[in-house]
Amino acid sequence: MLEFREKYINPFTDYGFKRLFGEEPSKPLLIDFLNELLKDEEGTITELTYLKNEHLDSSQLDRRAIFDLYCTNEKGEKFIVELQKTKQKFFKDRTVYYSTFPIREQAISGSEWDFELKKVYMIAILDFVFDEDKQEDNKYRYNVKLTDLESNKVFYDKLYFIYLSMPKFNKAIEELDTQFDKWLYVLKNLNKLERIPERLKEHIFLKLFEKAEIAKFSKEEYQNYEESLKYYRDLHNSLQTSKEEGRIEEKIEIAKIMLSDNEPIEKIIKYTGLTAEVIEKLR
Repeated sequence: MLEFREKYINPFTDYGFKRLFGEEPSKPLLIDFLNELLKDEEGTITELTYLKNEHLDSSQLDRRAIFDLYCTNEKGEKFIVELQKTKQKFFKDRTVYYSTFPIREQAISGSEWDFELKKVYMIAILDFVFDEDKQEDNKYRYNVKLTDLESNKVFYDKLYFIYLSMPKFNKAIEELDTQFDKWLYVLKNLNKLERIPERLKEHIFLKLFEKAEIAKFSKEEYQNYEESLKYYRDLHNSLQTSKEEGRIEEKIEIAKIMLSDNEPIEKIIKYTGLTAEVIEKLR
């Protein structure tokens, strides 16, 4: 087996996320996270039950929806928690589609059902930023409900989407004002930490660090995490390569325009960063 440089797991791997939030021994961690996330909305969640995370659409297409986490609380309200590692073209559409499954599950056969529904929460933890407001550096949480556009008041409060854009959360350890801040800090920085920060030495986070310590894994757990981490790294390397290739293509297009305007090579080098050799080839 390989030696890991990190002391704690990466929560953005499939295995890491499941270990921290998707197993029975981890349920107190999930409850605390959701209570902090929904403090102003939900009240206190005292119990959660994990539900089957694979669902089959009743349409002729037989499309499957596989949730990262799906659970219900003591009031029968439903929670879908999704971890999204990469930008996806129709990701918002996908979250709306996923929310329809816990809605339809509440339908009672027969004529007695009056269409009363329990709340459905769709929570997405994102390892990317939305293009439309990527310039808003401090906008990392999105709270979305059905709202009347004229009055700007919530029209329907039983369907609630929350998106957490983690790359935009950049608070340092000394800037963590709330328990929710601490949760976001841990999710973003866990695998980069070499020890438990003093500000996180409280019961719930001590339990999390214990679950996350790689040295305490069994051989099978170690191998499962290694495979999950390899997939995560391969995915990000592919994305980085695509971005770099896109930047080079953009620079080449700029250089072509400048060449057509008879700009001097020195100026083209300055504006594009391309070498004189590459520019000569373009000429």
